[in-house]
Amino acid sequence: MKSMSNDFIPLGAPTFGANDINEVVDSLKSGWVGTGPKVGQFEKDFGNYVNSNSALATNSCTAALHLSLMSLNLKPGDEVITTPMTFCATVNTIIHAGGTPILADCSKEDLCIDPEKVSNKISKKTKAILPVHFAGHICDMENIMQLANDHSLSVVEDCAHAIETTLEDKHAGTFGDFGCFSFYATKNLVTGEGGMLIAKDEENLHQIKKIALHGMSLDAWDRFKEGGFKHYDIIAPGFKYNMTDIQAALGIHQLARIEDNWLKREKIWKLYSESFSELPIDLPSNSINKSKHAHHLYTILIRDDAPVTRDEFILKMQENKIGTGVHYRSIPGFSYYQDKFDWNPDDYPNSTFIGDRTVSIPLSPGLSENDLDRIVEKVNSILN
Repeated sequence: MKSMSNDFIPLGAPTFGANDINEVVDSLKSGWVGTGPKVGQFEKDFGNYVNSNSALATNSCTAALHLSLMSLNLKPGDEVITTPMTFCATVNTIIHAGGTPILADCSKEDLCIDPEKVSNKISKKTKAILPVHFAGHICDMENIMQLANDHSLSVVEDCAHAIETTLEDKHAGTFGDFGCFSFYATKNLVTGEGGMLIAKDEENLHQIKKIALHGMSLDAWDRFKEGGFKHYDIIAPGFKYNMTDIQAALGIHQLARIEDNWLKREKIWKLYSESFSELPIDLPSNSINKSKHAHHLYTILIRDDAPVTRDEFILKMQENKIGTGVHYRSIPGFSYYQDKFDWNPDDYPNSTFIGDRTVSIPLSPGLSENDLDRIVEKVNSILN
């Protein structure tokens, strides 16, 4: 059924089918709604999808990032290099894990962290690099991993935008020591809230799993699944980062159709790029050779010669009942980080330039032809 012309089109809308609903109902009927067999199945299925033997479901990508960084045993003064073109959670988890975030500017072409800028920021205090695969575009992992190997650094990949992203058929998240994925409500795979952590070292992930649930040696399913009873030990003061079976029930079937949804988003991406090619905007970078773009976000940059600013464009789209997003304002532009680290936006010219001009438009596989017609027509009418 096509949307009526007065319906609001959200930036990101999950698509749920009968399989998703039935799987959730099955969990409710079973009485097991916490972490249980469906979480285990989802972890196995996701690990198979990205070709990893070690996958841990969490309640957010933020939790996965925090757990990964905590496992590095960062000491005061230890530095982790990341990009200023990211969501605040990337930087915040470095702080919460006891490290000091160091920013290396992004590329203007693909909005991913620039390895040359990373190289310039490496010091004796550097312990890790945290690249963000922006909007679904793979970072330059060849050069990032070379830097990491040359300087004996850990690599934690922020794959919140990059579930389907690959380079030469190798999935984002499997290049470094850890890969952290998001299943938030606007992501390409949705569990409401949720995330996944994959690790190269299976034993490392086994220990992280305990930290993710209060530091308990056994979760409830492991204590009771065989009909007996086992006591648990507390091995460390852990966190409450586990995923529930209700969340996993949504993820199982969405993962099964993720490639079909990717094809739909790819089609929308091509439609937008063709429809907006003559407008005073910079279109987003697509896949590079031998890579696959996840097509998570369609981000455009409103050029200075456009008839409206970025913020005016957002307001006009809202007036026409079309949702947009800003991904992202540059991290050094926020007051907390300026006060805490004395960061100056002018020191990161690429991310600052992008952050002042970027806007994302809807790219959901559930968009109808009528929705797409409205979006294309309104973008053209506002920017022409």
